Amino acid sequence: QVQLVESGGGLVQAGGSLRLSCAASGRTFSNYDMAWFRQAPRKEREFAALISWTSTDYSDSVKGRFTISRDNAKNTVFLQMNSLKPEDTAIYYCAARLRGASQYAYWGQGTQVTVSS
Repeated sequence: QVQLVESGGGLVQAGGSLRLSCAASGRTFSNYDMAWFRQAPRKEREFAALISWTSTDYSDSVKGRFTISRDNAKNTVFLQMNSLKPEDTAIYYCAARLRGASQYAYWGQGTQVTVSS
């Protein structure tokens, strides 16, 4: 079992920045691919960013503005969000999948990000 706890959300003006953190516990953190998803009001949850042992991936909507990183020594994954837009407003979820798996088995409770225009 892996427990994920997100933090760092809040209210920010358009053009501003936020850094989200996701602290993981329970299993060997480095064995897991970590990702951030988000769900805007009245929309389905969507993929934002992924970090594996060797690579990163981003959705087109956040590429060039968001950066995902991880600190395996601290069992933490980060999402640095710059140049925020009102359409980035959403609940942001951290997720984990065992390396090689196709599904994300573990999810955090989410943290709210609100970008005002």
